[in-house]
Amino acid sequence: MTERVTLITGASAGIGTELARVFASKGHRVALVARRAERLEALASEIKTAGGAAPIVIPCDLAQPDCGDRIAEALTASGVEVEYIVNNAGFGVFGRAIQRDRSNQLEIIAVNVRALTDLSLRFSDHLIRNRGGLLNVGSIAGFLPGPGMAVYYASKAFVLSFTEAMRAELAPHGVRVTVLCPGPVPSEFQARAGFRPGFDSAILNVSPAAVAQQAYSGLMANKRAVLPGLGIKIVPFLLRLFPRSFILGAVGRFQLRQR
Repeated sequence: MTERVTLITGASAGIGTELARVFASKGHRVALVARRAERLEALASEIKTAGGAAPIVIPCDLAQPDCGDRIAEALTASGVEVEYIVNNAGFGVFGRAIQRDRSNQLEIIAVNVRALTDLSLRFSDHLIRNRGGLLNVGSIAGFLPGPGMAVYYASKAFVLSFTEAMRAELAPHGVRVTVLCPGPVPSEFQARAGFRPGFDSAILNVSPAAVAQQAYSGLMANKRAVLPGLGIKIVPFLLRLFPRSFILGAVGRFQLRQR
C-alpha cells in the first residue's frame, strides 16, 4: 500500500510549525512546504529526533504559479499519497490598499487563495481514496470587512466560504473538512504585515501551540470550524447584532487608527 502523508504549507514558522509538530506526534508522516529550506530542515530534524517518521521537505514559494506542480512532483518522487492537507500558508499587509504595493497585494491572493485552492483540488482524489481530511487556515478576519487590510480580509472570506463548500462536497466521500479561524496569534505574521499588536491583541490571542492542538482535535472530530479562544468564539455571534455598515465603520476606525 502506498505510504500516506500529511501535507502542511507554511510549515517554517508560527502555527504551521506547531501543526507539523502535532501531526508528527500523532503518528503522521508530514510533508513540509515553505520558502525557507533551512527552517524546514531544522524542523524535520527535530521531528526525527523526537521519534517521528522522516518528513519530506519541499522548499517552495507558494506565490509562484508552478508551486502546485513542484509539490506534486516531489510527492510522486517520494512515492507517497496525500491523506491530509493543511493549507496553513498565508500572509497580509497592513495599511490602505490604494497606498500599498500592488504586486505585494496580488501575492497575498496567490498564496492565500490560489495556492490553497490548487492544493485542495489537486489532491482531492487522494483525500477521497484515503478517507483523509482537509484543514484550511482562515482567520476571524474572514467574517469581517477589512479596511486597513482589505486584500487579506477578503482572502480569508474566500477561505471560509470555499472550505465550507468543500465540506459539503467531500462529506459523502468520508473526508473531514475543517476551517481554522484564529484571532491574533503571536507569530511572524504580524511583523511581516507591519502590524504592531496592542492591548486588543493581548486579550484575544492564543499561542500557536494551543491553536495547533485545537485545530488537530477539531479536524479529527470533523468540526466545521475551529475558533480558538473564548474571545474569538463570540465574534461571529456579536456580528449578528449589528448592521454590516456599522461593522464596516468600526473595523475601519480600528484598523486605520495611528499606531
